[in-house]
Amino acid sequence: MARYIDAACRVCRRNGLKLFLKGERCSGPKCGVERRNTPPGQQLSRRRKLSDRGMQLREKQKARYSYGTLERQFRKLFAEAERRPGKTGETLLQLLESRMDNVAQLLGFADSRAQARQLIRHGHLRLNGKAANVPSILLKSGDTISWREQSKKTDIFKKMAEKIASRTPPGWLSLETEKMSGKVLSLPARSDVEPRFDETAIVAYYSR
Repeated sequence: MARYIDAACRVCRRNGLKLFLKGERCSGPKCGVERRNTPPGQQLSRRRKLSDRGMQLREKQKARYSYGTLERQFRKLFAEAERRPGKTGETLLQLLESRMDNVAQLLGFADSRAQARQLIRHGHLRLNGKAANVPSILLKSGDTISWREQSKKTDIFKKMAEKIASRTPPGWLSLETEKMSGKVLSLPARSDVEPRFDETAIVAYYSR
């Protein structure tokens, strides 16, 4: 299945909640959910109630769209979560949160995960001082993300540098605003993550 390239607001409206796919726009009056809180498409007078399987599928799709992963990527992450010790759902959340594009967005280097992926693919960010252009890299404790020196002359860097002073990253990350660099202090615990989906439903979906 190819990556979804249609209007991001349709995804949020279909699921009936904000998935914050467009950064600052999602917090303002232009948010699609705020302006039109109905599912996209023809409005039926009576909608069919979702089955348990349908609810599990919806939770899985919420997670996929939130983190911008393809189905095959998501399945691989779930398989990795199953192999690791601990609760599969919580481990899956930990893996999703520790993706490089997600960490870059949490640090304030980008307004959204989609923008963070673009910055990484274009080589604007460095991982432990070295080139890294794969957004799905899973970071470990002690890893650092910083801007490439040449990229500090770009407009996007200047824009993010102005905003980052008011940014408060989660406790498992540290941020040096002057250097515009961040570090992974530890892998996120379940209490550090506020998902907009039910990870237990995702485990049930893949367990059938």
